[in-house]
Amino acid sequence: MEITDDKLLRIALITSLIGIIGLIAFTPSVEVKKVDIKDISRAMIDEKVCVDGVITDISQSSSKTNYFLTINDGESQITLIVFEKQVAEIQSRNMDIESFKNRKVEVVGTITEYKSALELILSSGDSLRTIN
Repeated sequence: MEITDDKLLRIALITSLIGIIGLIAFTPSVEVKKVDIKDISRAMIDEKVCVDGVITDISQSSSKTNYFLTINDGESQITLIVFEKQVAEIQSRNMDIESFKNRKVEVVGTITEYKSALELILSSGDSLRTIN
């Protein structure tokens, strides 16, 4: 059996389609790992995680565009960084960052380190939700 350019093209197209269908099918099943704040470590830097806790403090950057929220789960706390883009997304849902203070939330973000302290960067405006 001789492999011609036409047959090779068909094999490549079929393989590509199978791969794309597989990605579409399995992407929704990829879940973010839920962790306790006390379990977050430097080994998890650049990892996307989900944490629950109460927003105990809210402050703004000197430029007034970014927010720093302190999340406490009763055992530990971590700072959540909310950049201007995410603030706009939250405000587009008719919510204000200040309204999250003293409320229990679920947050999805990426773990980073700044000045030797671990922080969480909010993934998107939809990644900060109040829970009961």
